[in-house]
Amino acid sequence: MTATEQIPGYVAGTWDIDSVHSDIQFTVRHMGVGKSRGRFGSFQGEIVTAADPLDSSVTATIETASVDTGNADRDAHVRNADFLDVEQFPTATFRSTGVRKDGEDFVIDGEFTLHGVTKPVSLETELGGFTEDGLLGLSAKVVLNRTDFGVGQPGGALIGEKVTITLDIEAKLRG
Repeated sequence: MTATEQIPGYVAGTWDIDSVHSDIQFTVRHMGVGKSRGRFGSFQGEIVTAADPLDSSVTATIETASVDTGNADRDAHVRNADFLDVEQFPTATFRSTGVRKDGEDFVIDGEFTLHGVTKPVSLETELGGFTEDGLLGLSAKVVLNRTDFGVGQPGGALIGEKVTITLDIEAKLRG
């Protein structure tokens, strides 16, 4: 049985990420005890599903100034040079370098560029599926160390170094 036969409704093609029906969220420890949450409201990307799913690829761009934590003062601080420095680094990007199976799910390996620094990352990915009318859904998660990307000061007491990014993506088949 081929990989495509194991994925109900699998369609090879090029898909555009639908930012209206997708979400990119993050969480980070605050003061060592709680969690601060936020999201990015402006992003775009492309998923290419190949005849063999393991040959598929993903590219995406996030506009860093679109960060929204639900607090205007905190958003302004996150956007300034202390953290994202959106004036100098207006986008964060992801480019996949490979796809592999992990049990029932997939791992999308790639390069993530944030704050002018590119590092390898692996997105733990759950395929939501395909619809007959040309929609693809997936969820993914990655934990990054913000200081590996030069974001904020290491060892800060106010904000943790580990940032969990969760993606809920819906994409439309290009046609």
